Order: sequence, then C-alpha cells, then structure tokens
Amino acid sequence: MMLPTIDIALRGATVALLLVLAASLFRGFGTVLAGRLAAAFALGSAAHAVSYSIGATSPVSIAHAPVLALSTGNVVVFWLFTRALFDETFRLRWWHALVWAAVAAFSFVNCIWIAPASGARLSIIAINLIALGFIALAVTQTVASWSSDLVERRRSVRVFIVSAAALYGGLNAVLQIAMSGSGGAEIANTVNLVVLAAVVAAICYAMMRVDGADLFPAAPEVQAEASEAAVVESGADQKLVDALMRLMDDERIYRHDNVTIGTLASKLGIPEYRLRRLINQRLGYRNYNVFLNEHRIAEAKAALADPSQAEVPVITIAMDAGFQSLGPFNRAFKAITGVTPTEYRRLKATAA
Repeated sequence: MMLPTIDIALRGATVALLLVLAASLFRGFGTVLAGRLAAAFALGSAAHAVSYSIGATSPVSIAHAPVLALSTGNVVVFWLFTRALFDETFRLRWWHALVWAAVAAFSFVNCIWIAPASGARLSIIAINLIALGFIALAVTQTVASWSSDLVERRRSVRVFIVSAAALYGGLNAVLQIAMSGSGGAEIANTVNLVVLAAVVAAICYAMMRVDGADLFPAAPEVQAEASEAAVVESGADQKLVDALMRLMDDERIYRHDNVTIGTLASKLGIPEYRLRRLINQRLGYRNYNVFLNEHRIAEAKAALADPSQAEVPVITIAMDAGFQSLGPFNRAFKAITGVTPTEYRRLKATAA
C-alpha cells in the first residue's frame, strides 16, 4: 500500500512541475525554436510521467494508447531539442515532423495491435530500442557540437540538462527491457519515479541559475541587434581583436582544415576561454561555427559574384573557402543569404 501511494504522489508532483516548466518556457521563449522545443519536451515528459509503467504486460486501453504514443514520440522531440540548443542555425524541416509522427504512430499501433498479437515483451523491447537510438543520437550530437558554444555560462548547464535527461531516458529504457514481465517491477517503478522527479527538479534548479537569454539561442533579429551594438573596447582586447581579424581577413586561416577554436587561441597565444569570451562579448557571436562560416561565406559570395569566375564550379569555390563538402556549404550559404549559391550567382549575373 505504501509504494502505490508514493508512486501517485511522485507522479503528481513531477507532472505539476513539468507543466509549470512548459508554460514558463513557452511564455518566456516561445519565439525561439529551442524554447518551443524545450516546452514541447516538458509536455511530452509529463505524458511519460503519467503513462509509463515498468514491467507491465497487460493490454493497453484505447484511451491510454495516445498518451503512451506521445511519451514515445518525446524521444524525437528530445533529439530535435538538443539540435536546436547547440546549433543556432538549425531549422525544423517537414521530415522532422514525419519522423516524430512515425515513432508516435508505431507506438500507438504497437500498443493496440502488435503487442496483443505478438507478445508484450517483444513490443516493449522494440519501443525502447528506438528510444535508446534517439538518445544516443542526441548525446553524440551534443558532444560533437559542445565546443563551438561561445557563451561560457551556459555551456556547463546545457551539458547537464542534456546529460541528465539522456541518463534518465537510458535508465528507463533499460529497466523497461530488463524487467518486462518479471518480478520486482513495483520497486523498480518507484525507484524510476524518484529518479525522474530528482532529474526534473535538478534541471529546473539549473535553469534558474542561468539567464534564459544565455541558455537559449537568441532570435535572429536579436542576434543582429546584439552584433550591431557590440562595442570593441580599447586596450588588450582591442589588440586581440585586431590580431584575430588579421588571421581571418589577411591570412584567411578559415580556409585551413580543422580550424578549431583551440587552433586560433594557440595562434593568438591566449587560453581558449578568453578567445571564446572575446568572440562572444566583443564581436557578438554565440557560436564559433557561425563566426567561422561567415568569413567563408563572405569569400564565396565574392567569388560567385565575380564574372571572371563564372565558369568555376560551385564545389571548387566552396572548398577554396574552407568547406570540406558541398552539403554543409549549401546549408551555411542559404542560412546566411537566404538563397542557394547557384541562385546567388544567377542573381548577381542578372543584376550585372
């Protein structure tokens, strides 16, 4: 009797906290993609807190199945949230919605038809393997893109949020697979609820310690205003900015392979953290890759607009500017200019 009472209390507290968090995120950062996805992830997590049950093998009711589908689809939202949180150029595409719909639909069909026909254990394993796959994808992307974040105060908090959510999601999936149809599920459920409540509370506390504008990427218009308003102060920082711009404009170091922020810091003879702060606070950038790509795209724009290079292939121009392949170049170019490189070249040729 004690464990069911604790379960209900923990579920209620967790759901209430997640709903408040979702409302707060949407109200404060509803205009920012990462903020909207964070709010959606909080709502999906509330659906998970309401619906999941470790070790349950009984048939799922038609009313319960949609909530479970939302809970399963939340792993896709988590993946997209990590993309938007660490990549300020990330934009949602139609196929992202298709992936979410496919995972949620599979969960629904699995609950209503597949599980009763083929056995609950096999269905639980399939669903949770999908969840583990998206969690692994999100963590991999987070590790790969973490170093490009220039806002020092949010770097550790971002990693904590993603890591905590991923660890809980992984733990839940493993427990679901390991304990499906076995004894001890009641205790596992309570332990899992305690961990979920602790993770949600810790994430809320961590978010309160950081300015939301630092945690979430600013909207494009806000970034532009910040960039225009950035003032390069005199003294040591001014000399470092001048040295950095010589590396970028005169030596065109952005053309080299693997130009990391550590490479630039070594060239300037300063610690990485100081260069991050310099690019962020003095030049108005929040992401190192955006800073690097703007210089590459500026060179590419000049080449594409040059009539004497009209016959030079776009891929050659891209690689001369420092890109390793055409795909990333096209995406970066369109994110900055609004058109593809080929369209840009045609527009410039027509204007001439």
